[in-house]
Amino acid sequence: MKKIRIYLFLFMVAFLQPLFAQVPDNYPANYAQAPRFKALVFYTHHAEGAHVEFALQGVEFFKKLNYGDGFILDITTNLSEYPYDRLKEYDIVVMLDGYPSTPEERATFEQYMENGGGWMGFHVAAYNDKNTNWPWFVNFLGGGAFYCNNWPPQPVLVEVDKVDHPITRSLPQSFVVPASEWYQWNPSPRKNKDVEVLLSISEKNYPLGIKDVVNFGDFPIVWTNTKYRMIYLNMGHGDEEFTDATQNLLFINAFRWVVSTNKKGNPFMK
Repeated sequence: MKKIRIYLFLFMVAFLQPLFAQVPDNYPANYAQAPRFKALVFYTHHAEGAHVEFALQGVEFFKKLNYGDGFILDITTNLSEYPYDRLKEYDIVVMLDGYPSTPEERATFEQYMENGGGWMGFHVAAYNDKNTNWPWFVNFLGGGAFYCNNWPPQPVLVEVDKVDHPITRSLPQSFVVPASEWYQWNPSPRKNKDVEVLLSISEKNYPLGIKDVVNFGDFPIVWTNTKYRMIYLNMGHGDEEFTDATQNLLFINAFRWVVSTNKKGNPFMK
């Protein structure tokens, strides 16, 4: 019996020692001891069917990113439940198929972003036209309003505009992305000195569309307004958006970049 206890003790020492051993300075991995940050994902069922379809798959995509509870992930379909004092606790707000709609929600979102909040918006989350009546949001997006689009949704060849940006430096300089409905903006966000365009639809795609055909024009689809901690991605229509590894990497890079630029510090370095 005594020998068994000794063997058990030696086994436990051998097994547990690596867990408590000091991590060397040059160790390549950085393991989180607690959730690194807080993320809020918003979507609505009151949207076009293809946008809702994307949003539901988007929710599952972000849930998978949180395997192991690397961050605190909350999901909502009601932004009115998040006044500023609650919203400011989140390091990033992801909008999948909608945006703040009431005056109260809009005022809260403005306050959140003006005070260093993080935003990742997809596709229709940036839609605005003459009926939107939200000038701040137009400026936030870089000054452009919805101008036209192709139809039906189709894959396109895209080109990286800024190859050294943290979001794009691990991507090919050009690649084909899954089918989507693509929004062109007027004026182009590229004309805004505060906007950094990261990805554009290649002119090689023109004419773009079968029913509704876009024939020419500057066509940015991923950009950031450098006055804010934000990224916009035009993808977000239908059930094909998460079928491509390169585009998924783009989404992950964008999510990580917004979080990493938090004025409170980069949580991935902790």
